[in-house]
Amino acid sequence: MLEIVVKTENGERHVRVSAEELAGLVRRIGDEGDRFLVVQRIPDLPDAFAQVWHEKGGDYTLEHRDGAATRHFQVTADGPGTVVAALTGWARQDAGWDAGLDWALLDMGPAREVPPLDLDARESEELERRVREMLAGGYASRAELTEIAEEYLVSGDRRPVSREQAGALVDRMWLERVEEQSSWRGETDPERLTRAFEALRESGITARENFTCCRTCGESEIGGEGGPDARGFVYFHTQCTDSAAAGQGLMLLYGGFDGSSETTTAVGHEVVAALKATGLPTEWDGSPDRAITLTPLDWRRRLVG
Repeated sequence: MLEIVVKTENGERHVRVSAEELAGLVRRIGDEGDRFLVVQRIPDLPDAFAQVWHEKGGDYTLEHRDGAATRHFQVTADGPGTVVAALTGWARQDAGWDAGLDWALLDMGPAREVPPLDLDARESEELERRVREMLAGGYASRAELTEIAEEYLVSGDRRPVSREQAGALVDRMWLERVEEQSSWRGETDPERLTRAFEALRESGITARENFTCCRTCGESEIGGEGGPDARGFVYFHTQCTDSAAAGQGLMLLYGGFDGSSETTTAVGHEVVAALKATGLPTEWDGSPDRAITLTPLDWRRRLVG
């Protein structure tokens, strides 16, 4: 699999696709509402991406940015094969992936200077703490974090953090987290959890991570997440994620779609078995009225973006 995220004009988001899947996405674009895709590496890095635009019957416009707006390049190709080869090489970070193409450096205009934040010590500490909590949770993208940082201190008509200031703050703290996680070795507990959830989905259990903001919303929406043959569900919401990132363990909510305690209990046993198969510790007394808790848990979720 390629360590990339592909986002399309029609709102799709594909994480860690194969080279063949990337080629299929490139060859697909061209119709109204599905004319471009953007590719970012995992983890996402500021000002590092590739993108392609194609309208049916026309050429392909391929661009990539190499760390700054002053290094934004463009080339035109007459067919998808050239684009697929370049994007695959970019994704793999192959040496010379961009060779043989007549790249043009685009003038993106002067960089806009971002003024420093004008916050008192308490506000600055609160804002950075919230961004750091979200980074530790590991699910938010840079764009989502930027929106959170922009809105976090809003009070009435006072908006002390602009979108540009929020983006600069998030990018700085994001890169600090990327540097921190570069020292992590092996599979982490959140990755074991993802593996367990994948196994549960394959067995007919709807399993969702960081799903909705709270239990009330989760219970009302989980039914629409699974296929027609799903027997039950398991999920945790964003408040559960915050607790896990704070070192307090992770609460999993589960149940059967038929509403019976027997099915709920059976689903609970399946969930516990899947978690134990990946080496995660669980606490559950077997009661359908009690949540499953993962503890102790070392919550180190690698950023995607």
